[in-house]
Amino acid sequence: LRPHEQPTRQLLKGQVGYLVCNMKSVSEALIGDTLYLRGQPTQPLPGFKPARPMVYAGVYPLDQSQHDALRGALEKLALNDPSVTVTLESSPALGQGWRVGFLGLLHLEVFNQRLEQEYGAEAVMTAPSVPYRVRITGKKNISLYGGEEIVVSDPSKLPDPTIITEVLEPMVLGTIITPEKYMFKIVSECMERRGVQTNSVNIDGSRVMLQFVLPLNEIIIDFHDNIKSLTSGFASFDYEDHGYATSALVKLDIALNGVVVDALSSMVHLSKAQAVGKRMCAKLVEIIPRQMVHIAIQALVGSKVVARENLKAFRKDVTAKLYGGDVTRRQKLLKQQADGKKKMKKVANINLPRETFIDVLKR
Repeated sequence: LRPHEQPTRQLLKGQVGYLVCNMKSVSEALIGDTLYLRGQPTQPLPGFKPARPMVYAGVYPLDQSQHDALRGALEKLALNDPSVTVTLESSPALGQGWRVGFLGLLHLEVFNQRLEQEYGAEAVMTAPSVPYRVRITGKKNISLYGGEEIVVSDPSKLPDPTIITEVLEPMVLGTIITPEKYMFKIVSECMERRGVQTNSVNIDGSRVMLQFVLPLNEIIIDFHDNIKSLTSGFASFDYEDHGYATSALVKLDIALNGVVVDALSSMVHLSKAQAVGKRMCAKLVEIIPRQMVHIAIQALVGSKVVARENLKAFRKDVTAKLYGGDVTRRQKLLKQQADGKKKMKKVANINLPRETFIDVLKR
């Protein structure tokens, strides 16, 4: 046992040490890799599989001048946690950023906290989404996308609906242990989120264990918080992967003054599109600060508007300085104000608070 690193010709059974490998990046080293001497191949240890991200979120700098600092922080964190996947992406609304894959929602939250606390990096993190499997038709389309089935982790990158034959979403088997008196509230909450009950067991006369097959998309935002709220904190929730299932999903876009904000796009079930659109529009009216121009907030499925709210602009009384006189003077000032608002609307940048992207999806 030595206090410092000591080079040696070999590591014997039971020793702890390090290897110098001819690898260009950390991503080449996978958990579970079996190392062996050249010329002496051996059977790899069974049971190891590469970590598969289940939740994705976009990470963007608050200002593009902080891009390099945030990239350095992401690289260092990804170095410590090889289960995180990081790929470059670009958003018209948020600029250059990254699409980051996590093992689950808790993993995402811990990663975000470490990013802020350990590296002081303030980032805009978009609402988490899940990887969907999309089956497409047409030889040209299959050639363009590189296969008949593609994985889409960002709703804004969904192919044209006219070429999609089927959409499959990830499912989970959720286990909830709750006091018996809260059972019906829990069942109602799970049913509302398209859950299918598979099991119900009395544990000790006062508690029950409920099992539901749920879409992962329905539980990643606020399901756990709602379960705790409904049961005064007494219920516990855990889930495991349960494969994929075909579902009638559509992409719900949010447009501000006719411009789609891709960071607010989400996948929803067709039967819930209008209700979710109304809720998101109403939430955005509360979250977005009032601007100098009127903002039309629309929820779109394709080209169809399913919900709309209006955020009124600040209004200055330009006629306050008038006293008596000709009415045409008043009309002229009001017309000048209206023309100025139209011009401002064409060039106005609508600033969204960083919490918007997650808060807008909460129920």
